[in-house]
Amino acid sequence: MKKHLLSTSFLAIIACLLWATPFAAIKIGLKYTTPLNFAGIRFFISGLLILPFIPGFKKKFNGLNKKSWKLIVQIALLQTTFLYGLFYTGIDYLPGALGAMLIGAQPLFAAIMAHLMMKNDKMTWKKILAILLGMFGVCVISLGRADFVLTTTIPLGVGILVLNNIVGSMGNVIVARDTREIPPRILASFSMILGGAMLVLVSIPFEHPNWNIQPTEYYLALGWLAIVSAMSITIWFGLLGREGVKVSNLNTWKFIIPIFGACISWLILPNEYPDLVSILGMIVIAFSLLMLNYFNRKKANS
Repeated sequence: MKKHLLSTSFLAIIACLLWATPFAAIKIGLKYTTPLNFAGIRFFISGLLILPFIPGFKKKFNGLNKKSWKLIVQIALLQTTFLYGLFYTGIDYLPGALGAMLIGAQPLFAAIMAHLMMKNDKMTWKKILAILLGMFGVCVISLGRADFVLTTTIPLGVGILVLNNIVGSMGNVIVARDTREIPPRILASFSMILGGAMLVLVSIPFEHPNWNIQPTEYYLALGWLAIVSAMSITIWFGLLGREGVKVSNLNTWKFIIPIFGACISWLILPNEYPDLVSILGMIVIAFSLLMLNYFNRKKANS
């Protein structure tokens, strides 16, 4: 039983479930402050939350060399500052459905970047087929759950979110390829502390956030988001650093985030309910994941 709970697939599903929960909390937080400022504070706190749970922290911290710190700063910029700066900016220019579809395309970008940057993670037509099928499922769910309205800002928003996907994919590859000597919790903690601090600094001249005392719901939302990020990113970095785990395969699990998101909305929100289109999209995503896992197992056994 313990072996299954520590398996890559199970932990990837847990990380994706955590990533599917923040949307309501983000909406609450953004009622009281600006996007980059809110994201920066969130990730700074997330990084601090991990520190007490790092065994042998002093020894591991003292063991970080110049190369390690360079990689931590690089990951902080790619996986926190640039990634979430672009995400919050791009989403603002797009209808919800289109934004969800572009974010849902992350596994394809991860597969392309892994193909270009890693020798042992090349794309095959079977993998491409499974990823495209998963993307189709995300599109079905997204279009089924939101009205699509064309606006003049769409090209700019699309460009920003495509860049967001490239940046995030590069960060995943670098974590998997170059940071195996850095303990995952150390990497997650300090990259979020540094990345979050940089987001806050950037928000000051660009967003002019207010620093007033906020209502209780703001702090509850911020606390939940910080906990979610601390847990999910620690898990994800740990999985990326595992021997034999491929960036392209791991990122395909992100296709289940919209499934979890839809199910959570159906359970919590009074005006949300299951519909045929969303369920069909979920079936397509499930089939794409089963297909990819079948191909991977077949390859491993051959």
